[in-house]
Parts: sequence; structure tokens; C-alpha cells
Amino acid sequence: MSTLTTYLLLFRGVGGPVQLPVAPLRAAFTKAGFQNATTYINSGNALVRSRLSREETLTKVAEICLKKFKYDRPIFAPTAGEWEAVIKNDPFPKKAEGKHVHAVLLADAPKAEAVKTLQALAMGDEAMKVLKPSTRFGPYHVCYIHTPHGFGTSKLAEKFDKGIGVVNTARNWNTVLKMHELAQGLT
Repeated sequence: MSTLTTYLLLFRGVGGPVQLPVAPLRAAFTKAGFQNATTYINSGNALVRSRLSREETLTKVAEICLKKFKYDRPIFAPTAGEWEAVIKNDPFPKKAEGKHVHAVLLADAPKAEAVKTLQALAMGDEAMKVLKPSTRFGPYHVCYIHTPHGFGTSKLAEKFDKGIGVVNTARNWNTVLKMHELAQGLT
């Protein structure tokens, strides 16, 4: 029998007209056989424990989301251990507030030119750092964006999604830490 793995499910682009209602989402995941289905705020964050591989878990989750919620966007599924590595490798540990640093999971490696173009948009003490891929992050590349004067007013943040050139999903540091806390509670 395979062991249970805790997966954090990070749904891209939830908010506004695109919704994944948390109570029905938890119920659908539980009915599908996932254990400890948990959600965090109504912005595309969930956790499940599964005996399936990451790919099988993602396939099952995507089928549920399409069928029940008409959600057909990318879903990222780092394990609890991979998420912990995202936290441990934070290049901005002296940040004042959790909403001013974002961890971004990237589906593929961004082109060096895209990274340079985005980094050139950083104003003052804003910064962006893409970590080289390694097994610690599973199949994902990780980018950290530090916008000490606010994400909503940053040109770097504004241009990031399209400018990075790869499918991605971002979470502010407060959400990163809360999802880690929830994952630790499930293991």
C-alpha cells in the first residue's frame, strides 16, 4: 500500500468571476476519496492527502473542478515537503510584512531574457529572484518577488504574469505560511 502524501493544491486565477466555492470543493474532494480535504480562503488554495502520484492526483482534481465548477485552469500541487523548501529558501528573510513578498511557482524555467526584463522594472528596493530548479521544489521552479511598497503599485508585479513567459501561480507570504501550517496539521 502506498503512503499518504499531503499535496497543496494551488489553483491559478481564482477570484472575481472565477470561483471555486470552498465548502463544495472540500465536499467534492472528500467524496472522491481524498483524505483531510482542507481549503484556505476563497482564492484557490486547498490541501488533500492522497495515495495517488502527483500526476494522478492532479488529473483527478482537474476532472472534479471541470465537472463540478467549470474550472479549467492550471493547478499546481507541491507536496508539504516541497512547500517547506519554498519557505526555507526565501531570499528575503528580513521582510517587514508577509503581503510584500510573493512566492511564485513556475511550471517551467523562464527564459533568462524574460527574467532580466522583469528585474529591470524593479524600483528602489524591490527585487525578484528566480531559484535554479532542484529536486527540493519537485517539478516546479520558484520565483520570489519582494515589493516592500506594495504589490498593487509595483510595475514589476504588474508586468510579471505575462512577462515571465511561463504558466505560474503566486501566493503572498502570509498565505505561504498559512498553507504550510495547514499542511503540517495534516501530516
